[in-house]
Amino acid sequence: MKKLLFAFFVFTYASAFSQKADDWQKIYRGFATKINDLVHTKLEASFDYAHSYLNGKEWITLKPHFYPTDSLTLDAKGMQIDKIAMDKNGKMLPLTYQYDSLQLKIKLDRSYTQNEKYTIYIQYTARPNDFKGEGSAAITDAKGLYFINPLGKDPNKPTQIWTQGETESNSVWIPTIDKPDQKCTNEFILTVPDKYVTLSNGKLIKQQKNNNNTRTDTWLMDLPHSPYLFFIGVGDYAIVKDSYKGKEVSYYVEKPYESVARKIFGHTPEMIQFYSNILGIDFPWQKYAQIVGRDYVSGAMENTTAVLHQESAQQDARQLTDENIWEETIAHELFHHWFGDYVTCESWSNLTVNESFANYSEVLWDTYKYGKEAGDYQNWKDMNDYFLSNSDNKDLVRFYYENREDMFDAVSYNKGGRILHMLRNYVGDSAFFKSLNLYLNSNKFGNGSAVKLRLAFEAVTGKDLNWFFNQWYFGSGHPILDINYVYDDKAHLEKVIVQQKQVTGKIFKLPFAIDIYTGENRQRYQVCAENAIDTFYFKVDEKPNLVNVDADKILLAQKTDHKTVSEFFYQYNHAQNYLDKREAVVYGGNHLDDILGYTLVENALYDPFFRVRLQALNIFNNTSQTLHQPTIDKIEKLAKSDPKKLVKAGAIDVLGKLKNKDYKSFFINSLQDSSYSVAGAALNALSKIDSVEAFKQALTLSKATAKGRLLSSIVNMFMRYGDADNFDYVAYNFNALPVGQEKFELLPDFTVYLAKINDSTQFKRGVDYIIQFKNDIPQAYHEQTDPFIKLFLNELKSKKQTMGQVNLANYITEKLK
Repeated sequence: MKKLLFAFFVFTYASAFSQKADDWQKIYRGFATKINDLVHTKLEASFDYAHSYLNGKEWITLKPHFYPTDSLTLDAKGMQIDKIAMDKNGKMLPLTYQYDSLQLKIKLDRSYTQNEKYTIYIQYTARPNDFKGEGSAAITDAKGLYFINPLGKDPNKPTQIWTQGETESNSVWIPTIDKPDQKCTNEFILTVPDKYVTLSNGKLIKQQKNNNNTRTDTWLMDLPHSPYLFFIGVGDYAIVKDSYKGKEVSYYVEKPYESVARKIFGHTPEMIQFYSNILGIDFPWQKYAQIVGRDYVSGAMENTTAVLHQESAQQDARQLTDENIWEETIAHELFHHWFGDYVTCESWSNLTVNESFANYSEVLWDTYKYGKEAGDYQNWKDMNDYFLSNSDNKDLVRFYYENREDMFDAVSYNKGGRILHMLRNYVGDSAFFKSLNLYLNSNKFGNGSAVKLRLAFEAVTGKDLNWFFNQWYFGSGHPILDINYVYDDKAHLEKVIVQQKQVTGKIFKLPFAIDIYTGENRQRYQVCAENAIDTFYFKVDEKPNLVNVDADKILLAQKTDHKTVSEFFYQYNHAQNYLDKREAVVYGGNHLDDILGYTLVENALYDPFFRVRLQALNIFNNTSQTLHQPTIDKIEKLAKSDPKKLVKAGAIDVLGKLKNKDYKSFFINSLQDSSYSVAGAALNALSKIDSVEAFKQALTLSKATAKGRLLSSIVNMFMRYGDADNFDYVAYNFNALPVGQEKFELLPDFTVYLAKINDSTQFKRGVDYIIQFKNDIPQAYHEQTDPFIKLFLNELKSKKQTMGQVNLANYITEKLK
């Protein structure tokens, strides 16, 4: 699963549960004890759209795991159970059972032994909207089955059905043993209105039209996978088909996006080939489909052969001129089909053997497709998000947690991915991928863990890796490094002092490379820091131009590197990696008053890698220092001719800050750019020199399709300079944004705008949209987001009270109760 993030609260997950703080620390969270094993699940399902129910007839084939048993416990949450029987070759033998609304405890007709299979028949109604689940960081609740606009009352939203099983929510719509260490095949027979298409795991083996304008689709998954990966999707979709080695690769998108589906998802066959090649295991499943679901807020989910994406994946052609913001997510979910689906974590404690690999696959893909700097950028971004999460106290593998949903955090994902990056560097590429191949083959269609992963690496490399896994997988935190340099002219010795300053007192063992540059020559040394202070000595004839600690930039560590501006200038021009450049540009940006620091950032404006150019533009956009005319000339050139649209937009931002009216015609012309980002930046820049013209242009632009930054800019123009006449446009577009960072960032301006609205109906609708957004934010974020949303609304309430509009102020009070 690729998780939803609010960047403002990056991976800061709050507990969504009321259990006492100390209780969970005493509960060991191992893998689920197996009494019975799932073998096969057959479901006949139809859907009651009026009530948002699933009417099901299910046949579950099981066998005892080892010990004989005469009972079966199934997870079945919030259902109406109508019948339970033992299916004896079609003859139904009623069984006694107990049901507490969460679990079915069934008494079998006799005791069964390890080699005996038996089949249970259950007739039931799933009522997901009536079930009050725990919620998670992934999704607002845990009802498993979601009916979207089932009665078609919202003309702006399609009617859809989709399911979300991770962690243990599929048991809201299908009785099962809802644990990740269970595996079974499945056959789902779905009866739906004939106007809709369906998607599920495996292959579509049969379609039958019925007499009542319905159709029955039969989907067969003949390879075993875990119940949380079961999936059903229903809706009015266009299906765009590709292929990989004769296997169907398909993209289910809303019909307006049919023409761009391949631009969004079209790298998928190449991704499958790439991952198959590096892992030495060809894509093991029958097909690969991807579907987009409205109101899905979890990012994406790796349901086996039927991946679900949130609506943010659907981008039009103008959005895609900037970049495909969903490409890494597409790569992430695909890689799960080896790490997560083919080999599944044995317990949620070991979630990282699913998520760290999917996270790291984004680096692998970007490196392969777009070059090493692109992969290094993705690696840095994920590492930085981990640092921002303040998760120093969490082990990667956690056998004690308050709730399984707490495992979905920056430790299991981002930190785990960076640990894999270090491990790859330590053992070498060949050994790394051979070890992954062994791990996958040894546990295929079964379960994995960090211990099994260590054993695979040790078998391939012949190295004892207990120290690495104990330190990184079964420990917490990361090193905080302070790095100093001293050159002894007389002894011709370069002294490098590496101090570990993490407050926990834990000392890490850190193998890494040090590169020493003298002139144009580079000498590499392999070292290992393993003490609170380590000093390394190198014989060097003259003072080096640069000593580059962690030369491969692989350490998961926060570093204070005491270099001079001249050394960072040299590093930018001579060192090997994206992060070398980034570190240098950051330093230069903090020392723009030094001509060398300023020149460093200015030079970065023309760096071959566009992310570095963007970084330099961001520095110049946020500085209060006056820019030199040659710098402005370079930025003008970027704004007009850079091949990357995001760089053009960043350059326009800087030009807009200058408030130079000579740019007015350029800004107006840029409003018609093929990129929403460029057009949005131009509108903002125009407003800084001529707000009247900017508002006029916004009115014109609002009559055509606008998305992304352009839409945000138009909405901001209306909120800043408009009035009640613009309410419908502002309110509709605020409400239409999917739950996420963009909507959260728009919220303060939206509440300020509502202060201008005096019409009671409009005002209340705007407040209702904010409250709905508040409620739609996943529960685990509420502790962080609720105070800010309430602050904005209370400020709005105060303004309305001051204006004497007590009835509108009281409406906010009522809604906040």
